[in-house]
Amino acid sequence: MADPLIDRPWLASYAPGVPADVDVPDRPLTALLDRAVAEHGPSTALDFMGSTTTYAQLARQVARAAEALRRLGVRPGDRVAIVLPNCPQHVVAFYAVLRLGGVVVEHNPLYTADELAAQLADSGARVAVVWEKTAAAVDSVRARTAVETVLTVDLSAALPLGKRLALRLPVAKARRTREQLRAPVPAGSRSWERLVAAAAELDPATPLPAADDPALLQYTGGTTGTPRGAVLTHRNLAANAEQSAAWVPGLRVGQETFFGVLPIFHAYGLTLCLTAAVRLAACVVLLPRFDVDTFLAAAKRRPPTFLPGVPGIYDRLADAVEERGADLSSIRFAISGAMSLPPATVERWEKLTGGLLVEGYGMTETSPITIGNPISAQRRPGTVGVPFPSTRVRIVDPEDPSVERPRGEAGELLVQGPQVFAGYWQRPAETAQALLPGGWIRTGDIAVMDEDGFVRIVDRIKELIITGGFNVYPSEVEDVLRRHEGVHDAAVVGLRDASGNELVAAAVQPAEGHELDLDALRSWCRERLAGYKTPRRIVAVADLPRSQVGKVLRRQVRERLTREG
Repeated sequence: MADPLIDRPWLASYAPGVPADVDVPDRPLTALLDRAVAEHGPSTALDFMGSTTTYAQLARQVARAAEALRRLGVRPGDRVAIVLPNCPQHVVAFYAVLRLGGVVVEHNPLYTADELAAQLADSGARVAVVWEKTAAAVDSVRARTAVETVLTVDLSAALPLGKRLALRLPVAKARRTREQLRAPVPAGSRSWERLVAAAAELDPATPLPAADDPALLQYTGGTTGTPRGAVLTHRNLAANAEQSAAWVPGLRVGQETFFGVLPIFHAYGLTLCLTAAVRLAACVVLLPRFDVDTFLAAAKRRPPTFLPGVPGIYDRLADAVEERGADLSSIRFAISGAMSLPPATVERWEKLTGGLLVEGYGMTETSPITIGNPISAQRRPGTVGVPFPSTRVRIVDPEDPSVERPRGEAGELLVQGPQVFAGYWQRPAETAQALLPGGWIRTGDIAVMDEDGFVRIVDRIKELIITGGFNVYPSEVEDVLRRHEGVHDAAVVGLRDASGNELVAAAVQPAEGHELDLDALRSWCRERLAGYKTPRRIVAVADLPRSQVGKVLRRQVRERLTREG
């Protein structure tokens, strides 16, 4: 029998109480909600601007919503689009679709009509549960999709009674709030709230989906090309919920308060702000978008204990602690993902809050989390950590993934585990390229693993810059630029010249109160980087294009710099 510390050296760095492997029950994802209801029915499941829903109430709402969707013709395997921000209706719709054996298709409600059209057409969804403010965009592209029924969601319906009544006041503040939450809906659409309220509860004898049935289509690849639907099964999502809960052994079932500031239409937010929270029967405080004032008001009402986020969120909240004296000491654990977490952010957050902040890594195709820093003194800021329980990783030659790279040498990161997806929706060729024999997925990320199993992400293969025959990793150059006191953030890309060679170019966002001297900044880089890595072109920009979770979109930066010559 192989020595587990040789096969998986990272196990020695796990926090006390974290298992080497997790047990993934052979049941659908809805079983997590069923268990939370059975064991913690009276406990608060959701808090939305002060309006609360217990687990027992949530289960009844899900049963009614499932019956309403069944009457609309939703059957096992049917795709149902959800185009909503974080709100109770989103959670209810998500579990209702899954209860019927349907497949949830998550969409960003801030997408343009064309972006939504491409995804809706690809999934073949016939029913769409849509925020009122997005309904017109969905309706305008229905002819290009299979959508037959649009169910519109009124976000204000989930507010506490007092806040709903206040929205009717003839004052400017009430008008502005109404405009943020509501919009006129297209003719022919139907009210989600009225539909669910009028429905009976689904017959409990209705067959459950199987653990290996598709549960979610999550579109990915938008930063590098046309989005593809990653097919995640009930088992994939349940496994990652189990892994995430196990990774933080200090979390107590039925006693935690998760703050849902990450969008649950994104894989990262869906797992850490919804499925893992339900696995722990936690209270989820849902925020439609991240706003410091709204966050602090909610934290005063219901102090958070666990906060999944991205670096920018932690920086802005740390500012609030320093500048306003906000108390965030209730947050014992915080996990950052989606982009590199600066060690300085970790040090500042932990000093100001007394809680732990660690970085993790994942991708939509892995439900999404595969690697995390230990929730202990063993953590290593600057790395993304070690593989999760039941997860294995390899570093291989990007040109020939059958060739393993030695420890300490950069190569493509491969991942294997129960959270790895079933493939891309209706794209067998792309699935075959991504999934290797044995269930290993090619991440497309260049990484280095040390002798203890800690992983450092170097860059994306597709974003690698080759200039004069030399490889340049954008992240390395960006790290140097960000260390300059006058730079708030930076994005580095390759631009092709007339000869076909790539030139290193950088878009930099100046720090507040600084006016950048670009020649001096280039000299700063030359002192810290090899000549071929130093940006030949540096452009100051007011802001950098970002995804919904704050990740800089290098593709859009490249397009802008190319247009501007």
